[in-house]
Amino acid sequence: MPNSSWNHIYDNFDPIAFHIFSFPIHWYGMMYVLALVSALYIGKYFIKRDNLEFKEGHLDIYFIYIEIGIILGARLGFILFYDSHTSYYLTHPWQIFNPFDANGDFVGIRGMSYHGAIIGFFIGSYLFTKKYKSPFGKIMDLVAISVPLAFTFGRIGNFLNKELIGRETDVSWGIYVDGVLRHPSQLYEAFLEGILVFLVVYSYRKYQKFSGELILVYGMSYGIFRAIAEIWRAPDAQIGYICCNFITQGQVMSLGMASIGVIFWIYFYKKSRI
Repeated sequence: MPNSSWNHIYDNFDPIAFHIFSFPIHWYGMMYVLALVSALYIGKYFIKRDNLEFKEGHLDIYFIYIEIGIILGARLGFILFYDSHTSYYLTHPWQIFNPFDANGDFVGIRGMSYHGAIIGFFIGSYLFTKKYKSPFGKIMDLVAISVPLAFTFGRIGNFLNKELIGRETDVSWGIYVDGVLRHPSQLYEAFLEGILVFLVVYSYRKYQKFSGELILVYGMSYGIFRAIAEIWRAPDAQIGYICCNFITQGQVMSLGMASIGVIFWIYFYKKSRI
């Protein structure tokens, strides 16, 4: 059986990076902040490199809109799609963003859903484009190329926080989680959903046929790669497998996301040909 320091990384790893006064700052939170900020600056890089038409300062304002939408959507999505105490939070909404546990200890806000974040992102984007009269399609194209690499940091944050753990395994690079050897599935997802999705979207740019197409390519490729990554990811404990003792809710939602992307792509492609 594996017995290296890598396999036992959680035994010696402190999820708290440092403290500000009495408040702990977790690596998890730092990774998510890094993901959001890097997405902003990747977007600025492509605006400058490709000389894209964006009004001065609009990207910074847009970033605030979608950051709020993503955080709200991710948290609410987790409560609606995954949490086993949904009814409690719906009847006690002030507890949704409570960072303290029942003992009054600061534990941060845990439980975020990617698919909920997507819904919040689109709502924030819609509100921004309506107010500032910005072309929705062009903004979506920029988001599609800016998000994937930044998303990699989010998955690394999941790994450092010992969450979204992998399925049991006997591979030599497995990680012990509470005495059980598991796939480091978060890192698989960082590669598949971050780096590979970026390469797909970036490579497809030269074939783009209509405004907004890249966000559909992103949705399709992310959905497929996420469904593949879930092969090595353990199902959520409160849900388990939803079909055949193998299929997870994340796979169903991701394939649904990819399917919606295909439907919209066919519709807008035919419309662009006309």
